[in-house]
Amino acid sequence: MSIRILIADDHPIVRNGLLALLATQPDFEVVGEASNGKEVLELASSASPEIILMDLQMPEMDGLSATKEVLAISPVVKIIILTTYETNADILPAIEAGAIGYLLKDTVPESLFNAIRGAARGEMTLAPSVAQKLSRRLSGVSKQDLSLREIEVLELAATGDTNKEIADKLHITETTVKSHFVHIFNKLGVSDRTAAVTFAVKEKIIRI
Repeated sequence: MSIRILIADDHPIVRNGLLALLATQPDFEVVGEASNGKEVLELASSASPEIILMDLQMPEMDGLSATKEVLAISPVVKIIILTTYETNADILPAIEAGAIGYLLKDTVPESLFNAIRGAARGEMTLAPSVAQKLSRRLSGVSKQDLSLREIEVLELAATGDTNKEIADKLHITETTVKSHFVHIFNKLGVSDRTAAVTFAVKEKIIRI
């Protein structure tokens, strides 16, 4: 009996590539293609897929919202996130929303096939780098996860310093400060300065 699969991605070339790839497996049947989250909801109902390969960044309704909506209506559907994004800010919400897998688009075909078959059996599959990030995030972020410079930037941000003030005090450019914040956000799984400082204080990465 074939595993019924729905492909959800806003890029036609990606959908076509996945369609051709999945067609090489005799136990897979692609029952639909969606280019946005709203189409995912419609096809999840009309095409009755067992597995949805879900991109995160899509128009009208993103993959995370679509995942929540689909599982609220059809909890038995298994959703595998297939994306280029691997930050904690993307991974954790997707897993918490109920995704059974999280793979990157550079995954080798055999790994994707195994993930689909595993998901059909109720088994979770994570890309190695994703599993590592998730494990580290769940076990707590320590000072070792941030560079000394990133900790310095966070400590100054905690006192209310602007990017320019941080740059002046550390004798670096504002662009470099912004770059440090991007890395900090990714490592801590947050999306803004306030959340980064709050998290760092709570986890005793910095003191104020």
